[in-house]
Amino acid sequence: MTRKQYSPLRLLVLARLREFLRQPVIIFWILVFPILIAITLAIAFRNRPAEKVVVGVERSEGSEVAAAALNMHGNFVVQLCQAQECRLSLRRNKIDIIVVASAGPHYEYVYDPTRPESARARIVVDDALQRAAGRRDVAEATDRKITEPGGRYIDFLLPGLIGMGLMGGGLWGVSAVIVDMRIRKLLKLFIATPMKKHQFLASVMINRFIFMIPEIAVLLLFARFGFGIHIQGSFLAVMFLILLGAFTFSGIGLLVASRANNHEALSGLMNLVLIPMWVLSGIFFTSDRFPDWIQPIIKALPLTPLISSLRAVILEGISLFQLWPQVAILAFWGVVTFILAVRSFRWT
Repeated sequence: MTRKQYSPLRLLVLARLREFLRQPVIIFWILVFPILIAITLAIAFRNRPAEKVVVGVERSEGSEVAAAALNMHGNFVVQLCQAQECRLSLRRNKIDIIVVASAGPHYEYVYDPTRPESARARIVVDDALQRAAGRRDVAEATDRKITEPGGRYIDFLLPGLIGMGLMGGGLWGVSAVIVDMRIRKLLKLFIATPMKKHQFLASVMINRFIFMIPEIAVLLLFARFGFGIHIQGSFLAVMFLILLGAFTFSGIGLLVASRANNHEALSGLMNLVLIPMWVLSGIFFTSDRFPDWIQPIIKALPLTPLISSLRAVILEGISLFQLWPQVAILAFWGVVTFILAVRSFRWT
């Protein structure tokens, strides 16, 4: 093989691809598993009618009148029960509120104000009973029901899932490969080759990019056709952020694996890196819920700007140029960790 034909980077990438294709279980985790996750989410977040309020009406002198008034509406499930039975159902979360009716009419509401569904039930049940008793609204009101794109929880969740996938794949998909090769003494074989450390590490990173494409493509396609999620901004901007996120977390994964000698050490380091971002970076709920004093730390974590940028482009259609602070943070993490990984990497 001539020097022109010999390219360590190209040969390493091809070797990793061949190794990948010889392991069907990896194909399952990359292509099949994301579909199973998406199907599960489709079932959990399917469009459903508004949930009805379950009301327990305690048997008393005015219970039949109260139950009849609530049954006139289609928003309530009314259960007539004795006092002890009603209390037990409320304690077991089988009903949302108890109505105790007496002459007058007078209504006593028994509910747990710390439960959001009970607090809501107090308002809607009282409104229905007051209207049945003859109350009239002074102002005329009309309803205009709309469904805003990006307003569902699944719309909010999708960018978080993409970011979580990029983080997990970039860290585990890169670091586990290197540590496994170190354990099997394969890295020692590369010492005798005319190959530099940065070429080897870059090949692992490039392979991660190649494997990432089907993972994210499956998730985006299923989100589009399974949930009807539309990307409000530029598709190219989304792809740029995905590639930048993959580069960033691959760099962190290389740094974590540069010194780890076994899976136990790797697992400890990975948990140290992953858990703070899982909790703080807003995968499943907005990071604004945390106190102000910790917000600078949260915003400096690489997963936070990635998810916030994806949400801004996918849900709000914001231009990539408006997100340059987040892009700068991601690029900084990727470049710095890759340089540190090259300097601290050892073959043995």
